[in-house]
Amino acid sequence: MTLRAVVFDLDDTLVDQVTASGAAVVAWAEGLGVTGPDVPARWAAVSERHYARYQRREITFTGQRRERVRSFLAAELTDAEADRLFAGYLERYEAGWTVFGDAVPALRRVRAAGLTAAVLTNGDEGQQRRKIDRLGLTPEIDLMVASSNLPAGKPDPRAYTHTLDLLGLAAAEVLMVGDSLDKDVDGALAVGLPAVLLDRFDAHPTADVRRIRTLDELTF
Repeated sequence: MTLRAVVFDLDDTLVDQVTASGAAVVAWAEGLGVTGPDVPARWAAVSERHYARYQRREITFTGQRRERVRSFLAAELTDAEADRLFAGYLERYEAGWTVFGDAVPALRRVRAAGLTAAVLTNGDEGQQRRKIDRLGLTPEIDLMVASSNLPAGKPDPRAYTHTLDLLGLAAAEVLMVGDSLDKDVDGALAVGLPAVLLDRFDAHPTADVRRIRTLDELTF
């Protein structure tokens, strides 16, 4: 089949989420008396664990935020206390959003080839739309699908099939591009979408999938 669309992940594919989150949590945690070189890694680990629970709809979006704070601080907190503390992190995190330099050129190459440029993100629609608006990505994207509007997030097959339905395309007509081997590549391949792993930091050198180091290498 002929390729008709390219679907990109958002965080750590088009937008540098890791850097924004790492800088935000260091500054936030320091204000709470929590310091050390492992702070970003500990926050990333608890965030991944509880965000995955949200993607499986075991807890709500707000609930995963509260659980991240409780786990990170190893503290029993009321919902109001956890919300207040998370707000301090969130303000710093959103201030640190930046777009990768290869993102807009890649999106424009997709459109120049006559293809649809779409985004499938495991995120809250409101937050992700603010992100792409603030970073100037909205005019470059034809369709954004956020997991908050889906029964479950990637790698659940329903995340991909719903996106295909919105595009009105068959799986073989759509290429998925993302940084997560599990969520963006293996999940897509499982439902018949061709997929490319964006491995910016060479984390998966032996992965038996199509792999690129920058979006500049993306061809279709």
